[in-house]
Amino acid sequence: MKTAKIGLLGFGNVGGGTYHILTKNKELIEKRVGVTPEVVKILRRNRNKKRFAEASPSILTEDPDDIIKNPDIDIVVEMIGGIKPATSFMLQSMENGKHVVSANKAAIAANYKLLTETARKNNVEFLFEASVAGGIPVLTALTGPLQANNFVEIMGILNGTTNYILTKMTEEGLSYDEVLKDAQEKGFAEADPTADVEGIDAANKLSILIALAFGKHIPPESIPTVGITGISSDDIEAAENSGKKIKLIGRASLRDGMVEYMVSPAFLDKDHPLAGVNNEFNAVYVTGDMVGELMFYGRGAGPLPTGSAICGDILSIMKRRF
Repeated sequence: MKTAKIGLLGFGNVGGGTYHILTKNKELIEKRVGVTPEVVKILRRNRNKKRFAEASPSILTEDPDDIIKNPDIDIVVEMIGGIKPATSFMLQSMENGKHVVSANKAAIAANYKLLTETARKNNVEFLFEASVAGGIPVLTALTGPLQANNFVEIMGILNGTTNYILTKMTEEGLSYDEVLKDAQEKGFAEADPTADVEGIDAANKLSILIALAFGKHIPPESIPTVGITGISSDDIEAAENSGKKIKLIGRASLRDGMVEYMVSPAFLDKDHPLAGVNNEFNAVYVTGDMVGELMFYGRGAGPLPTGSAICGDILSIMKRRF
């Protein structure tokens, strides 16, 4: 049986989840794909950090070149986050003939054209299902089963932190500040929640959705973006009294041949499918000219949901290239 040798750049929660799936379900993967996944090297820079999973010290390294420049590695999985140095690591890996899988929405949204073109030039795969909505396979759907459609509109709840906050404000009558503190204590919000609550994270994900659905790369900073920090208890009550719910929505639609896009809080009718998406869950609502309306729903973050999407990309490469 052929073996796909894999290097993991990053061993935090997502890296640990990915490693756990590849090892725990190794026999299942071999049976379904006919290729053995073997993680041969893992970049781990913080030795003292608590891990979701543990790996043999023999495959751990603090030098990214042990993965990027390793001639034995076939697939590089980038999970360190941020734009730099992640983008450089991905580009170097492609130039060294390695397929790349990433969950890094910030780097992909900022450098979509450069990354996809570099992959094409070097005849390698570049897959990034986990960069949008965690374990929800919406990117695969857009580029696979739905690719015969002209997309009319894509709208979604793309950030679990803000959806958790808005859900608690609605259901428990709490203020924004009260819920944010609770979310931070429970680990649903970062100590610095700016990227989430100001809509930056959702804009990164919407940029990727636009690129795949409408064929245009819109940098996240060019997407009009309004977060949820200005939402008050009075706003929540006003929405309730009018039969609506407030959700942070990333939306892109085709109007007269032009793509319009925005991230902002929206008043949704309570019977809209997205209005029922609560807590840390994500959902993407897609309208195609042939298929009509579809909704993709599930966990948008977490070691195993995100790791599941990453492993799906790894297996797709193994099927096509090994």
